[in-house]
Amino acid sequence: MTHLLFVLLQASPGGGGSLQLILLGGMILVFWLFMIRPQAKKAKIAKKFQEDMQKGDKIVTIAGIHGTVNKINDDGTIMMETSPGSYLKIEKSAISMEWTNNLNKAATATTAK
Repeated sequence: MTHLLFVLLQASPGGGGSLQLILLGGMILVFWLFMIRPQAKKAKIAKKFQEDMQKGDKIVTIAGIHGTVNKINDDGTIMMETSPGSYLKIEKSAISMEWTNNLNKAATATTAK
């Protein structure tokens, strides 16, 4: 594929500028489709996940600490109860969305049986 593009660029003397511009635009479009757009979509989903958290939700941090949301603070932190009477203050961004969803999915599958 790249060899074909190289031949096309070499075959047009003097008029290859427009083809190069089209190829550059295509590369930018592909980069946006496969890199930037999925990251922005994932960030939006993660932000919604953090905003929808409520007291009593079972969560897992990115460090692998399991606990339950005890209190949601206004400064972007939460109080997480790791065991009865033991609390940790952590950032909302430190909660793993994937691990938390897997934990809750496994819990609902167990109770459904």
